[in-house]
Amino acid sequence: VASGAALLTWMLIEWLKVGKPTLVGGCTGLVTGLVAITPAAGFVEPWAAILMGLATAIACFFAISFWKKHFGYDDALDAFGCHAVGGIVGGVLTGLFCIPQLSHTDKGGLFYTGDPSLLVSQVLGIVFTVVFVVILALAIGWIVKALFKGDLRVSESDEAIGLDISEHGESAYPAYGGLD
Repeated sequence: VASGAALLTWMLIEWLKVGKPTLVGGCTGLVTGLVAITPAAGFVEPWAAILMGLATAIACFFAISFWKKHFGYDDALDAFGCHAVGGIVGGVLTGLFCIPQLSHTDKGGLFYTGDPSLLVSQVLGIVFTVVFVVILALAIGWIVKALFKGDLRVSESDEAIGLDISEHGESAYPAYGGLD
């Protein structure tokens, strides 16, 4: 249900932004919905899953369309925009929509119980995960750089045109990158 809601939301946003939905956009929306519902699967009602898909599609579309350009990072597959942002949104929304009777701890989401403890646990888990991943990624980058004694950056010309083009010969999301 969340994936269907995310797919439809993504396609609607694309339609409003670029004039037509795309197959790649629909598939991306579908994936973001699956990412969002993963922490909540079996713990939320269908109406909440629909809201989770809708919210996640909007957040991920924004991350891919705006954050990527604003911060200037090159993410050829938009893994951060889809998976990190989608997972964070899904994790937080689980803390809001979890049904107490279905959770193994009898803790429910804030909207069901008025108790913020599950939401706080979800946010702390997300913060811990982000810190852990950043530390691990920096350590791996340092090790690779030390072992191969090279620069981890691509050439300026490859970066200027984008790794989608320089490495793969096509843009994964041409409607968002201005390359169409």
